[in-house]
Amino acid sequence: MPKMKTNRGAAKRFKSSGSGKVLRNKAYASHILTKKSTKRKRNLRKSGTVDASDVKSVKRMLPYL
Repeated sequence: MPKMKTNRGAAKRFKSSGSGKVLRNKAYASHILTKKSTKRKRNLRKSGTVDASDVKSVKRMLPYL
């Protein structure tokens, strides 16, 4: 049986927390930042968890996560 391949795009976007939850970074933080409030930009820096409905597909892309 050959080794399973990791989806490299997903590997750069998701990581696992200590408790096993899948973490992601928030969107809308890369450009057009002048019109966004400081509070909104500060909250975009924090990581969030992947929604329960998407965890299965993310774990399929990252077999060694």
